[in-house]
Amino acid sequence: MLPMDNVLATKGTGVVTSVPSDSPDDFATLRDLKKKADYYGIQPEWVAGFEPVPVISTPAYGEMTAPALCEELKINSQKDRDQLAAAKDIAYKEGFYNGVMTVGEFQGQTVQEAKPRVRELLLANGDGFAYAEPEGLVMSRSGDECVVALCDQWYFDYGEAAWKKLAEECLAAMDTYGEETRHQFELSLDWLHQWACVRTYGLGSKVPWDSNYLIESLSDSTIYMSYYTVAHLLHRSLDGSTLGPLGITPADMDDAAWDYVLLGKELPSGHAKAEELVVLRRSYLYWYPVDIRSSGRDLIQNHLTFFIYIHTAMFPKSEWPRSVRANGHLMLNGEKMSKSTGNTLSLRESCDRYGADATRLTLADSGDSIEDANFEESTANAAILHLYTLMEWITEAQKALQQLDVSPDQAVKVGDIALRPASSPLTTVDKIFNAEMDALTLASGADYNKTMYRDALKSGFYEFIKSREWY
Repeated sequence: MLPMDNVLATKGTGVVTSVPSDSPDDFATLRDLKKKADYYGIQPEWVAGFEPVPVISTPAYGEMTAPALCEELKINSQKDRDQLAAAKDIAYKEGFYNGVMTVGEFQGQTVQEAKPRVRELLLANGDGFAYAEPEGLVMSRSGDECVVALCDQWYFDYGEAAWKKLAEECLAAMDTYGEETRHQFELSLDWLHQWACVRTYGLGSKVPWDSNYLIESLSDSTIYMSYYTVAHLLHRSLDGSTLGPLGITPADMDDAAWDYVLLGKELPSGHAKAEELVVLRRSYLYWYPVDIRSSGRDLIQNHLTFFIYIHTAMFPKSEWPRSVRANGHLMLNGEKMSKSTGNTLSLRESCDRYGADATRLTLADSGDSIEDANFEESTANAAILHLYTLMEWITEAQKALQQLDVSPDQAVKVGDIALRPASSPLTTVDKIFNAEMDALTLASGADYNKTMYRDALKSGFYEFIKSREWY
């Protein structure tokens, strides 16, 4: 047993195995111990003759990954923490993804294949036991350092090859309203594998096959939107105490009923609500699939990816989601909203301060991408003036049109509004203006269809006003 600077006595047993052939930290430590035995309080003969033993071979660094990286990054001792951290990241990735075992029972297998088999062998022979701990320091609200309790757990096997292929097919057909969102989904599908999906406390639905557990929040509600398609027919009140128009009770909606309504499975003959369930099935097919799911970008790596997976497992391709719109958080005046700093503005406060229309306009202007949107109060103030000026102009234009209806053959002027007689021929400027109105109308409609509200605000509001002023 030898000393090492960066082994934490509070982590596990405080004792680690040394693999200087593949761990830059271990190789740097072995080299330090040989050079400075007195400094580390050991006898020179304790480390004399010890050399790295090949364990893994990689295409990039051969059988001595750690020594090669220490030389490449000019690591002189275990005190070079930054270089060692970079070397460790390179070594572990190269070894895991490209390495091949050179010794032992699993010689010739890739590290990815051998790793779980080595674990199984150690457990089977009684040479090891399962151990878990947090990835980093986790402190409770009471100020205590947290550990992990090893409990029974249910998992979704999201990385299973056939299921993953379906999820990738669904994503490929979906509109993500931006390449960055699609890229994040692709990364999530690549790394996501087994996911612990239950817990023993809190609010939630019980696991159907094990009533001791609740479905954890990120795994729950992945297809809740399918319930929206029939909710209005099942109950009139939020808690379900007032039945819907079909008179269906919760007891009527057994597993067979839901399998028919959502999955189209055959309904058992003689079901008490067979006719009513046909109405539910028709409503579901009318509304499904999901045209757009709008949510936060932080949920792409878990809940929204689960949303894709579960839909592909439950429903036919014709009922897979059509699009996901991910957005960032909302900043206020370029800074993060925070109660502690006082930089907050609720929706009600904004409507009271600026009015609903100016609030909508400013929200539309705040941004549509996956990045954080920014609500600028200066924009809200300017919006009030824009809207007031526009309403003044519309009021005068309406009065002028009313006068023109009375005297269609005479020119009319009300304030800044001047109208030619209705019988006047169209001029070139009139035709250009009409064409520009048509183009802006089409552009605005396209922007709305793409949910690009800042672009729609530009084409459907500001550019219209600019074109009118030119005219």
